[in-house]
Amino acid sequence: MNKLQLILDGLMRRYKERVPDVEKVISAMIAEGLIRRADDIENDHIAFRTMGVPHLGIQSLEKIFLHHGYIKKDYYYFAEKRLDAYWYAPPEPSLPRIFISELRVKDLPAATRDMIHNYTSEVTADPVLQLDLDDVAAVDAFLHSGLWRTPSYRDYTVLAGVSEYASWAIYNSYYLNHFTISVHNLPAGYNEIGRFNDFLEKQGLQLNDAGGKFKKSPDGLLLQSSTVAGMIEAEFAGGEKHAIAGSYVEFAERRVLPEFSHLDPAAIKRVHRREGFEAANADKIFESTYSSQTNKR
Repeated sequence: MNKLQLILDGLMRRYKERVPDVEKVISAMIAEGLIRRADDIENDHIAFRTMGVPHLGIQSLEKIFLHHGYIKKDYYYFAEKRLDAYWYAPPEPSLPRIFISELRVKDLPAATRDMIHNYTSEVTADPVLQLDLDDVAAVDAFLHSGLWRTPSYRDYTVLAGVSEYASWAIYNSYYLNHFTISVHNLPAGYNEIGRFNDFLEKQGLQLNDAGGKFKKSPDGLLLQSSTVAGMIEAEFAGGEKHAIAGSYVEFAERRVLPEFSHLDPAAIKRVHRREGFEAANADKIFESTYSSQTNKR
């Protein structure tokens, strides 16, 4: 197994431990006969949230994945949420795409910027430059470690009042935000996002309904949905504990591009389907960790 696969496996292992909905979805899919085992799932993409501050953000985190063969692709801008993002194509089609977003801290109110910098200023150099990127254990540990001291609950709640993305990132750092099940590769009757959503809801899973229970790109070729993030017990500075939004599971249906519609279904590969992302879809998927959604659980 190559180093990149080991890094991705480490991310998924810890993510599954922390997000009960993952096992719930996978178990239901196995019980329904959609897959035989978890490895049968195609992971469409994984996503990270970062802070746009000196030494950190996209320019830092992306170095890990670029080193291991990922290719930087399209840029996305989210005006209302004050975010920038890029997606990255994997070196092999069997691997997940990566989506990295970054909070435009400079666009926040001065008091909010100061609060964020009070924590992130502890990072005085790009931490990825200090890593041996071929040392799988070191990279795995880095992706699951805090980059600054644990925030106070008061600061967390103040940040949430301005940007729930900021509050999530200040507590979770580079913790994996979500992984994504490719719905289009599932058996007929479950390989369309609407029908798969119906299946999920029958299992008692709560779906993010911001912008509708599934989000559809203008070209009609990329459809996405997600669970609402489950609440986790988080320990803040001073040992104070509170329930906050954790991570979630996303689902994506990438339809076949018109120029390949003549192909036999058995011949369809990833290259024949809609690629990339859609800002309007992603904008609503971000809200899977927002209180407007988690309060419905």
